[in-house]
Amino acid sequence: MDQYLYGVVSAEMPANFELEALKSQAVVARTYTVYKMFKGSKHANADICDKADCCQAWISKDDRFAKWNEDERESNWNKITTAVDSTIGKIVTYNGEPINAFFHSNSGGTTETVANVWGGTDYPYLQSVETSGEEEYSQYASTVTLTKEEVLQKIQENHPETQIDFNTENAIQILEYTDSGRVKTIQFGNVQISGVEARATFGLKSAKFSVDIGDSITFNVIGYGHGVGLSQTGADAMAKMGATYEQIINHYYTDVKIENI
Repeated sequence: MDQYLYGVVSAEMPANFELEALKSQAVVARTYTVYKMFKGSKHANADICDKADCCQAWISKDDRFAKWNEDERESNWNKITTAVDSTIGKIVTYNGEPINAFFHSNSGGTTETVANVWGGTDYPYLQSVETSGEEEYSQYASTVTLTKEEVLQKIQENHPETQIDFNTENAIQILEYTDSGRVKTIQFGNVQISGVEARATFGLKSAKFSVDIGDSITFNVIGYGHGVGLSQTGADAMAKMGATYEQIINHYYTDVKIENI
């Protein structure tokens, strides 16, 4: 498990993040892995895969070293292994069971609930919480600019009936937001879709966005990722302010315990 987690933590979180943030990532990654092992995997022949958009990322030590500057390799790796080894056996539980420990890059100031991303019932330990300091990171803000023709074409891939008159005032209109400030419903011409679908359709880093309509269409995006659970940049910001990994985990997951596996 811990050999595996070296590859997960080094793939999922920058080594220059604070040690306490890396420890929180190690515990969360261990918890997520255990949850998949015992609560059901998506894969027929494995507990978990190494794709970040499916399970969680993983990288081999050799490949990780190839991506680091030579003078940083040993110190970075020692920091990663320290984060894993110093939290050995620790997982996050709710009512005595391992939690489904979602995490993401940057919440844009507020995390999201499960139901607003994937539907279904919310987990009691995955509530929307505020976080500070994330605006200092490059993952906080981004833009995507497309031509009007590109916007229409991308929408029509899944909704061929879409028609948009860009000469009208409300050609594109955000209709509803979630409590965390993400787009819940947005209208493109005669078609309404969810903010989550819009994020996927237009390759946005987050469902927390605004839209500017001019000669082209610009999506101004805040945050990076689905927004559920631990924010990695938020964890680092908390660690910079002196928070321990236990405090970080208890901030992002509600009414949980950190216990030995």
